[in-house]
Amino acid sequence: MDLDGKVALITGAGSGIGAATARRFVADGAKICIIDIRPDMLEQTASSLPRGSFVVWPGDVSVLNDVENMVEHALTIEDRIDILVNSAGIDPSGPEVNADISYWQKIHEVNLTGPYLTMRTVIPHMIKAGRGSIVNISSLSGLRYIAGRAAYSSSKGGLISLSQAVAVEYGPFNIRCNVICPGGIKTPMFENNIRPLAQMLGKDLEWVFAKFTSFSPLRRIGSPDEIASICSFLASEDSSLLTGGVLVADGGTSIVDANGAAISTVFPSR
Repeated sequence: MDLDGKVALITGAGSGIGAATARRFVADGAKICIIDIRPDMLEQTASSLPRGSFVVWPGDVSVLNDVENMVEHALTIEDRIDILVNSAGIDPSGPEVNADISYWQKIHEVNLTGPYLTMRTVIPHMIKAGRGSIVNISSLSGLRYIAGRAAYSSSKGGLISLSQAVAVEYGPFNIRCNVICPGGIKTPMFENNIRPLAQMLGKDLEWVFAKFTSFSPLRRIGSPDEIASICSFLASEDSSLLTGGVLVADGGTSIVDANGAAISTVFPSR
């Protein structure tokens, strides 16, 4: 994709999809401001980028003052922001049943309020520039419920709705907003959630990933780089007519009928 001359702000850039998107955007010609709450992880991402292609700002997307500061820092690049990628998100492992209310609140603060605050702060600058592309990272869990993940699923479902609201409200200002719903992606967050199960079963992560995707048409876990390539497409002019889109990147998982998948287990493997 051609992102030459574009300026992008990427949240959650310390690892996973955010870090992969940072590397892809720079490779495609953009200058970027990378954001994460973890300074050490940000430095790891920064060390993988060519000098002069980025600025760094540690901050919490769920805190308005932090968001305002990170946007002001991004504006020091070229006094505009052409692209916003909301990749910051959390999915704490462990059961939600009887969890303290703070568990619910924190997930929604980061996964839903965070993108709301960044879009609210960045959009006026996009209006001033006369254009903009926003890419929000939701999840297949925002469309298909995973047992025991009510807080995460509802936060990601809310992000899909919020993204489409932004597309409608700000389309007349030439601002596009699309959302990506990844399925299983091999990120540190997903690995941390799967690791307790692997340890309980006495298996390695790759074995669990294989089981996790065994009913998926592609039969494999995705990579952050694959999601980053979709982000680059949505950020570029090649997707100029796309807004309000919900792009499901799950290896085909969401098209499989749950009943059909269940009954298939009674037949010998082909």
